[in-house]
Amino acid sequence: MVLKGTVTALVTPFKDGLVDHESLRKLVEFQISSGVQSLLACGCTGEPATLSDLEKLEVIQTILEASNGRVPVIAGTGTNATASTVSFTEAVCSTGVDSILIITPYYNKPTAQGQIAHYTAVADASRKPVIIYNVPGRTGTDMSIDTIARLGEHPNIIGVKDAAGSVERVTQLRSMSSMAYMSGDDHLCLSQVLMGGSGVISVTSNVAPSLVSRMIQLGLNGKVIESRELHEALYPLFKVLFIESNPSPAKKALQLMGVIASDMLREPLVPLREESIHILRGVLELMELV
Repeated sequence: MVLKGTVTALVTPFKDGLVDHESLRKLVEFQISSGVQSLLACGCTGEPATLSDLEKLEVIQTILEASNGRVPVIAGTGTNATASTVSFTEAVCSTGVDSILIITPYYNKPTAQGQIAHYTAVADASRKPVIIYNVPGRTGTDMSIDTIARLGEHPNIIGVKDAAGSVERVTQLRSMSSMAYMSGDDHLCLSQVLMGGSGVISVTSNVAPSLVSRMIQLGLNGKVIESRELHEALYPLFKVLFIESNPSPAKKALQLMGVIASDMLREPLVPLREESIHILRGVLELMELV
């Protein structure tokens, strides 16, 4: 699998407390018809922490069926325990996904040595290529570039999704490793691509897939002025989609756009407050998305 371009970190729609597979299929079609390069199932935006293993497998299967081989599908399989991550990864590899995304173990706060042990065990066991996911804002642990580059020497680790909020890290990693660097920060993704990154694994592309995809492709092709114009147009959306905890704003936006049936989340996440909905709707109207 070539890890490049725009990957949408899909929301998981719910209805009446259950996964809404009909809305999920509609979302997949919206993404593919809008030109994204790949889809991520059960990343943080997909609320995997509140999905059972069976629900996660069903979500992954629905996305695989709906995409029908038209774009690669990546599946998030990480937990904060190495043994459960290995076992669930092995199960997911049997579904036909193209790659696996593994979040840094959360709560435990492993040292660099623990991070290397965790990812090495998963990469050894996985029959699909592995992508590291560093998101210190959610896990409480930041992976150093040295650790990421060392893990990049493993033949089954192909890249990193880095949400550490730094453009400088792209240059640092490129000097140490040839692995793909995928931005995990929508508001920084163009800057990171222009510095040599490979693309973005995006929340915003749930809502504006064609615009995000076009911006990233222009950036990858060195079209600085054109890509910057799209970044400036998208910037209000980048900001408003994090006005409250992700994916609450993205789900409300997709509901307002008629892509999914409900903005329901699994507690402890709750739907947007009315004042936030007003702000979100204003941005969507300004961008002619509703």
